[in-house]
Amino acid sequence: MVKRYIWFLVAMILLTPLGMLAEGTAWGEWGSEELQTVLGYVPQGVVKVGGLWNAWLPDYSLEALGTGKAGGIAGYLLSAIIGSLLSYCIVLLLVKPLAQQSKDRRKV
Repeated sequence: MVKRYIWFLVAMILLTPLGMLAEGTAWGEWGSEELQTVLGYVPQGVVKVGGLWNAWLPDYSLEALGTGKAGGIAGYLLSAIIGSLLSYCIVLLLVKPLAQQSKDRRKV
């Protein structure tokens, strides 16, 4: 079962550069400029928190590989790998203590 999950995850990671074929921006990834264009204004909440963080890989590209397709594909793949690993670690941190509690209850 775990092997199937891993193969599925690898396939999804390898398919992430397909997002480069789409036109426009991804759902929920709008910056202030896009919101101003689409809505005609920028919501106050976006204005307040807009400068709190910067993306590690702006526009999913690696500047070291340039701004062309190679940098974009590498950025998409790296983003998918980092996101998958972070998700795995978070789930592992949450599940491991629960599994230990369950094991301890069975002993009693």
